[in-house]
Amino acid sequence: MAKLPSVNPRSALAFLHDVLAAGAAWLVAFWFRFNFDIQTEYLPVMWTTIGWVMALDALCFWLFGLYRGLWRYASIHDLRLIVIAVGVAAIAFPALVILIQPAFVVPRSVYVLHPMLLLFFMGGSRLLYRAWKERNIGKLGALYGKPVVILCAGDAAVSLLKDLANSPEWRVIGLLDDDDTKQKRQILGASVLGRIADLPVLAPRFAIEHAIIAMPDASHSTRRRAIGICQSAGIKVMTVPSFEDLMSGKVTISQIRNVELDDLLGRDPVTLDSAGLAELLQGKTVMVTGAGGSIGSELCRQIARYNPARLVLYEMSEFALYQMEEEFNRSLRRVPLTCMIGDAKNPQRVAQALEKYRPQVIFHAAAYKHVPLMEEENAWEAVRNNVYGTYVVASEAMRHGVEKVVLISTDKAVNPANVMGATKRLAEMVCQALQRPQGTRFVMVRFGNVLGSAGSVIPKFREQIAAGGPVTVTHPEITRFFMSIPEAAQLVLQAGTMGSGGEIFVLDMGESVRIVDLARDMIRLSGLGEDDVKIVFTGLRPGEKLYEEVLADDEHSLTTPHPKLRIARARRVENGWLDGLLVWLDGSSPDDDREVRAALKDWIPEYSSPVVARREEAESPYSA
Repeated sequence: MAKLPSVNPRSALAFLHDVLAAGAAWLVAFWFRFNFDIQTEYLPVMWTTIGWVMALDALCFWLFGLYRGLWRYASIHDLRLIVIAVGVAAIAFPALVILIQPAFVVPRSVYVLHPMLLLFFMGGSRLLYRAWKERNIGKLGALYGKPVVILCAGDAAVSLLKDLANSPEWRVIGLLDDDDTKQKRQILGASVLGRIADLPVLAPRFAIEHAIIAMPDASHSTRRRAIGICQSAGIKVMTVPSFEDLMSGKVTISQIRNVELDDLLGRDPVTLDSAGLAELLQGKTVMVTGAGGSIGSELCRQIARYNPARLVLYEMSEFALYQMEEEFNRSLRRVPLTCMIGDAKNPQRVAQALEKYRPQVIFHAAAYKHVPLMEEENAWEAVRNNVYGTYVVASEAMRHGVEKVVLISTDKAVNPANVMGATKRLAEMVCQALQRPQGTRFVMVRFGNVLGSAGSVIPKFREQIAAGGPVTVTHPEITRFFMSIPEAAQLVLQAGTMGSGGEIFVLDMGESVRIVDLARDMIRLSGLGEDDVKIVFTGLRPGEKLYEEVLADDEHSLTTPHPKLRIARARRVENGWLDGLLVWLDGSSPDDDREVRAALKDWIPEYSSPVVARREEAESPYSA
């Protein structure tokens, strides 16, 4: 025996309500037509036709799906369905009467009054129910929730107000917006109290403890200004998700969060040449070395958006490669993936990968990047990994006909003062030396620090703040350039589309940031002050510079069609230079790091290691 479909009790109750409303509207329509005194001869007509009306309306209500939604969330969409269903029924019933031609006559004004009254009954009951539910749910929040003000009175604020109305945690005091036309206006019952700059004055008056920045599509400078005003007023600041996260569907506007460092240091979204990236990546096999690192992993995620034929992840760390494989299996299964454990310095393994999968594009991100670690005890390993590893990947790419190789470089390669920077400059020079008029094209991309990368100062500061301090900063004047990992990866891809061979692209890193100011911002964002968490200066570490350079100026670089990319005017590599370098790289390991630094000075005249400088000064005939 076939099982009857189950009926939701709430839907059945709503359906019964609407059918009864249809009958009531029909009776009231007669009542209005005769000025509240129905003539005796029309009473039989009214009672005879009411069953027909209710049956026809019930059929239209069900056919137009009025009972798939919940009354608690009744909206314009539901009202539109009601209007359509009632309208169809209002036309169908007179047509039915004309077709059947019964003995009785229904007053024409009843045909007009009935749908109007029915719309009022059905729409009004839903509106009253939603209003009652929202008042019932939000009652505690309106009385006892934490007072909060919303910064900006745009579309995001409207959505946020709707969500917070049902929250017992928050009590919205009002909104602040710099638009003159919105002053003293109201949005969903919340008043625009003034401008954002008025917050320090309004906060004590209304006992405001929290502010929510509802500007997902505003520039970072605008949001930074709002954050600064909140901090000066002593108010805890939160924000809605970014425009990019909202568009991706990962989060909703109601998922407010604490302001993070990215909100202070972040930059405006990158405009990408989607057509150029599709030409570079779509339908091609792409290989990423160092695929488990901060930049390498983000490159893999960005490349996956352009539907490559295959993505080859080449990584020396087993655990990092396992994490990437799990992530792709979980969220990017559509991309054909190959995970290869291998060392960039191993020519046989690199050749095996290129021979088997024939990538057209390689992004070489594998490198040792931690400055102090590479400066002492590990200098020769830095040379082998960063320089010889690049040579192996680049030369094998040429031998296997790879179309393009993109080398991830660093701002520390500019006038290097440490081993890590010097090895990355040597890696650039290797690619320049290998560049030929035809065949594989080599493109180098330099950028500074990325927020949250492995070895970054930011995770270290977070741990120190969580432990109660102190936060250690090497020097009060030390500065660095910062950008987010996604932005860096996007610009690397963009540079890959533009390079014709041998260029060194420099990313626009914006304004440099004092590390001590960064530490203070992180302490404040944690809800603490410098009295709670002390800042201690420890002195510059081996190989550390006070200031980094990226050569993103008119004197030392050339413009490109992209506003955030320039081409560095780098020193040319002489013929035969590479042969001599390979002899050094293939030789026996030097006895200590001082020999490595001295040799690096010979290969890179602009290298100015403090250790090398002290040795040269001691050997000078003019030294004491």
